[in-house]
Amino acid sequence: MTRRGDSDVSVELTLSCAMNKRASIRKTSEVWRRDEVFADGVEQLEWQHAPYPSRTHTCGGLSARDAGSRVFLTGWLLPGRKGKLVSFFPLKDSYGTVQLIADHSESTHEALASVPVESSILVEGQVVLRPPLARRPGPSGEIDIRVAKIFVLNPVKGDLPFTPSNVYNLPNEDLRLRYRYLDLRRTALSDNIRKRSQVAHLVRNTLHDSGFVEVETPLLLRSSPEGAREFLVPARIKNASDSPAFYALQQSPQQPKQLLIASGAVDKYFQIAKCFRDEDGRKDRQPEFTQIDLEMAYVSWGPTSTSSSTWRIGGSEVRDVVETIIKKIWTEIENVEISHTFPVLTYNEAMNRFGSDKPDTRFGLEIKDITSLVSSEQQAWLDEKDEILEAIVIRKSQEPGFWQTAENFEIDPLVESITIPKRNADNWLQRSKTLEIPSSPGVIESDITKALSLSPGDTVWFSRRSRVPNGGSTLMGRERLRLLDEALAAGKVALPEAPHFLWITEFPLFTRSDSDKDFLAKGRYSSSHHPFTAPMWQDIKALYEGEVDSVRGQHYDLVLNGVEIGGGSVRVHDASLQDYIFTNVLRLSEQEKAPFNHLLHALRCGAPPHGGIALGFDRLMSILCKTQSIRDVVAFPKTASGSDLLFKSPAPGDKEVLKQYGIQPLGLTGPDS
Repeated sequence: MTRRGDSDVSVELTLSCAMNKRASIRKTSEVWRRDEVFADGVEQLEWQHAPYPSRTHTCGGLSARDAGSRVFLTGWLLPGRKGKLVSFFPLKDSYGTVQLIADHSESTHEALASVPVESSILVEGQVVLRPPLARRPGPSGEIDIRVAKIFVLNPVKGDLPFTPSNVYNLPNEDLRLRYRYLDLRRTALSDNIRKRSQVAHLVRNTLHDSGFVEVETPLLLRSSPEGAREFLVPARIKNASDSPAFYALQQSPQQPKQLLIASGAVDKYFQIAKCFRDEDGRKDRQPEFTQIDLEMAYVSWGPTSTSSSTWRIGGSEVRDVVETIIKKIWTEIENVEISHTFPVLTYNEAMNRFGSDKPDTRFGLEIKDITSLVSSEQQAWLDEKDEILEAIVIRKSQEPGFWQTAENFEIDPLVESITIPKRNADNWLQRSKTLEIPSSPGVIESDITKALSLSPGDTVWFSRRSRVPNGGSTLMGRERLRLLDEALAAGKVALPEAPHFLWITEFPLFTRSDSDKDFLAKGRYSSSHHPFTAPMWQDIKALYEGEVDSVRGQHYDLVLNGVEIGGGSVRVHDASLQDYIFTNVLRLSEQEKAPFNHLLHALRCGAPPHGGIALGFDRLMSILCKTQSIRDVVAFPKTASGSDLLFKSPAPGDKEVLKQYGIQPLGLTGPDS
């Protein structure tokens, strides 16, 4: 077989459907013709591995300015459509899609029509302008490529599990995850990956320009009780007890970055860090995830002269950096200018007004505490239970979409719904079962009607809750969001497109309400954020006096449209205070404290006051890409259960390999096991 010597010799391949037969190859002029395709054989290897011309442009890089140019393009051939005189075939690469035209009178039409869909090809052709009425928006929508020759670089062999170009007939997510390398050909996913790269580049440049130094920290650390379940990695290194030894994959770079700042080598650190937590999967959570991690030395330990009146904690320097990053992302990626500083709510304000520590402020339906409006007997009854009475008003005239949705809404049994009647509007509360002690007819209803500006037809939801909020949400807050989801699904309401950013501050420093941490806490207090978070300076006295529940932390969360996209804090830089928290509040044993001994010593060596934050890169990208699942913005994600359907992980370890690590599979005993 004569080989082509350079890229000036073109190869035109005509394919038939006889996939498993031997093929004959003949030369006509300067064209290699192939009459049949087969699965394997020497001739096919020579043909498929022969040199071919380099591409001159990408499919998304051509426009009307290139009309008349001779081009070489590479990409995947998508399903075509046949016209009277010509046929049209989309050609897609990572940069875009362009339309190929093949004249029925030319052999290129037969060749293109015979190529299996999704095959990798190279085409030589000329850029031509479309007729004016056929032009579409976008650069490549004004042009076509009139094909002169095609080169089949790698044909699809056999049936594909699914056709990624057919977006109207996609299989379930599990199958697409199993063949993720096909799924990633979809424009929706490839665009997300490209946008992720753009945002990462922008974040790096912004932080470099602000004096931050990018530092890589270890992934393999020691297991420590910081709050989340860890992934353990067995090591062949022997320890003193001769028992199996393990690394822990980092939950976050928390200790390394604090030690880095304590060293004085770096004043401002950042890293786009890979982190690992052995948590149950959700649409916004993966066992491995990425965060934009940063830490700063000499941050404030309370409000400064430049702090807003609502930011009553330290760390305003961190806040300024984060807002700069976010504003640049929205300006350059979303083309949205954000000129204002982000509003601030304390944890108590957020829980009282919205029933959530990450409130969605894009819509109303705020929660009202109406305890003071009921009768004195009812107030005394609520005081005895240490509870308050909350209400949400759904106004028929002002919020018709929510009101219509609420009519058929399956409300939680502990929330009561009452619609204000047109008649007897002065005794509507008498029907309430939320308060077991009845009110005086007419009097209390009148006060509440006036205070809440109620009108006939309005619907009021009532619920009792503990006076002091705890955890991440209240019952009324959860019902508020469920009503929103149902109203959105029914098309009854529309949310504003403008992003609603919000800082939440002054969280309780310690909690007993986090079920995710109870496996470590075992009934003890756990840290709401992590054990290195500093208390508000005003509450240090209460901390040492044992009033743990009243202590607020210098912890700040950044919330966007009801989604927490970042969290951070001012850190404890005083070793004695940090040791007091470990020993007297969290009640860690000496064994549990051991992984923190190096941190305590570093704090005793003159560590500067410091603080930082971690932004959830995956969650941020899912919002920017307008998708509900972070799996759509991660190249190779896991399922909700944490398994990887593509790489078939996790998988059992070989018995002999486990033996090297001193690990014995369950159920095996004896010297030979």
